[in-house]
Amino acid sequence: MLVEAARTMLIFSRAPLFLWAEAIATTCFTQNRFIIHRRFNKTPYELINGKKLDISFLHVFGALCYPKNDLEDIGKLGAKGDIGFFIGYSADSCAYRIYN
Repeated sequence: MLVEAARTMLIFSRAPLFLWAEAIATTCFTQNRFIIHRRFNKTPYELINGKKLDISFLHVFGALCYPKNDLEDIGKLGAKGDIGFFIGYSADSCAYRIYN
């Protein structure tokens, strides 16, 4: 089920196939927060943390995004953002993974 969902995400987003590991990690991240356990009628996230998840931070895999470029000196007329594709969520912090 995990691989099928990741394959579907890769196909519909038209992402390169070498991003298969990112697609599986993102699928695992979202399924752990949305698939409801029959016995407890709760998601795994609710069972572990005891509260419902705020889903306002979720994004579509492969969606076009423009991450802000803070690291380089871009000058007065330089582009303040890069073009990228959303590929997942950071496991360590509240951040997104973007392919550009």
